[in-house]
Amino acid sequence: MEKFKILDVNLEKHGRILDYYTYHVQAPNGNVADWDVIEHKGAAAIVPIDKDGRVIMVRQYRGAIDDILLEIPAGGRDSVDEDFKDCAARELEEEIGYRSDDIKHLLDYHTAAGYTSERIQIYYTENLIPSKQNLDENEFIQIERYTVDELVWMIAAGEITDGKTIAGIMAYKLLREL
Repeated sequence: MEKFKILDVNLEKHGRILDYYTYHVQAPNGNVADWDVIEHKGAAAIVPIDKDGRVIMVRQYRGAIDDILLEIPAGGRDSVDEDFKDCAARELEEEIGYRSDDIKHLLDYHTAAGYTSERIQIYYTENLIPSKQNLDENEFIQIERYTVDELVWMIAAGEITDGKTIAGIMAYKLLREL
């Protein structure tokens, strides 16, 4: 399949976390169109498994959808140069108060490739070391623990709707069963 050709890129709005662009593109058949694109530095997430085999989850408010979601710990990279694994390790400690010397890559996830460049690298760890939670000043999190099977049922029931969490839990369940 032939790729589209990017003819021009215009920055419409520079934000603290995101940049909004208009891409002027040419399709393989010669047609030209403008696309709205949100560029993002990327993020990392982690599936943390405690000594009892339970996944440590965070429940938090998400303003973009004005709702409270159950998610795996995650956060955006501080810069495009920050290593994704370092970001996952930072979020693990900040959000749930654990660290790990044994963080393994699970999968990469594009959140919505139709309009954003955001890519989330998802990791897992089964070796947690107690540390200290260090939430941002406007971050309020409730920590909860579930078995993988409970989380799979919650996904199937529509109780978990966060994409990175669904991808991370399902990939970890598959990895565990192989």
